[in-house]
Amino acid sequence: MNFLIPSMSHLRGAAVLALCASMLLSACVAPSGGPMSGGGLRLDGSKTVQVAVLLPLTATNERVQELALFAEQAARMAMADLKGRVEMQMQVYDTAGLEPQAAEMAQLAVQEGAQVIVGPLFAGAANAAGLAVAGSGVSVLSLSNNVEIAGGNVYVLGHTFQNTAEHLAAYAYEQGKTRALLVHANTVPGQAGRDALERALEEQGSFVAGVEGYEFTQQDLVDAMSRVAERNEVIDADIVFLTADYDGGLPLIAQLLPEAGVDPQLVQYAGLAQWDALPSAFHLPAIQGGWFAMPSPVRSEQFNARFQTVYGRAPHPLAAIAYDGVAAVGASVATGNRDALNRRGLTLSSGFQGAAGIFRLRDDGTVERGLAVATIEGNKVVVLSPAPGSFSNIGF
Repeated sequence: MNFLIPSMSHLRGAAVLALCASMLLSACVAPSGGPMSGGGLRLDGSKTVQVAVLLPLTATNERVQELALFAEQAARMAMADLKGRVEMQMQVYDTAGLEPQAAEMAQLAVQEGAQVIVGPLFAGAANAAGLAVAGSGVSVLSLSNNVEIAGGNVYVLGHTFQNTAEHLAAYAYEQGKTRALLVHANTVPGQAGRDALERALEEQGSFVAGVEGYEFTQQDLVDAMSRVAERNEVIDADIVFLTADYDGGLPLIAQLLPEAGVDPQLVQYAGLAQWDALPSAFHLPAIQGGWFAMPSPVRSEQFNARFQTVYGRAPHPLAAIAYDGVAAVGASVATGNRDALNRRGLTLSSGFQGAAGIFRLRDDGTVERGLAVATIEGNKVVVLSPAPGSFSNIGF
């Protein structure tokens, strides 16, 4: 996401960034009630909280190494922001992108005194780490968005299909959309996106009018657009949801589906991916005016500006997730609650103020994030429904 940041003097900028850091490192409100205490450690008030961060720093894939570096830098930035407010120490452990090593490093971290684990990055490694320390009472705040691994002592912090689908379905329902056509690839992500949309639309009371899948090849995708258009003529959908992202055929779909007869002037387009990620595609017929969910632009601007100031480069979106993991632990510990690292402390109904907006961990290990709903007008991202500032008036 790229947003313009207003120019300001150096001193004023420093003050604004300092204020942003303070806001990011806080629970939304002081804890009151909440889920019953479950697995996790109780604080005795006498020791520094030990945080282990597990990342694939030496993975064979260089791109994965780069993602790990972004995550490590964000975690260290969160620790620096916590200094003077919470007594915490952080140790980074290298999983090398391997599940057995992730399990080994999780066990080593606990042996060396870790009271909570942030990471690993990918679902398989996070699941392995969680299982390895399941009997220790240590929670694992994974950076993954795969809800299949959530539960027990494992939480997922990444943006999930279900959370995005819930925001889009709620907004679509508010706008009077009741006949949905879902278009997805017959891949694991495509089918997961389809399932999330079906659940979200059912919860809103919307009727899913039709579902069309396609094999993940260019030819079948092209052929599928005619099938989708024919199906739409029969069911007369008023909204079509696309699960594809820009790496998964979205530009081709956004060009061909309107040409096949699903007119964006008559049928609302919406998608689970962040359609603001590729400005060069903003001109495509289905992208123009389409709806998508995104993290709070205001919070994201603030975090991106701070990361740029500290490290001299723009962060990958994953950095905000890693920051949130460490910051949530710090915010929970700062309340003085002895159950800060238990399920009770980590699943506050009030949630936390995160790097890209509010979020809260659910008792089942999944995450709920406060998202904005936006559209593309011309070459600009326009927010239609701002991200909520608290969970007091929303809930899915």
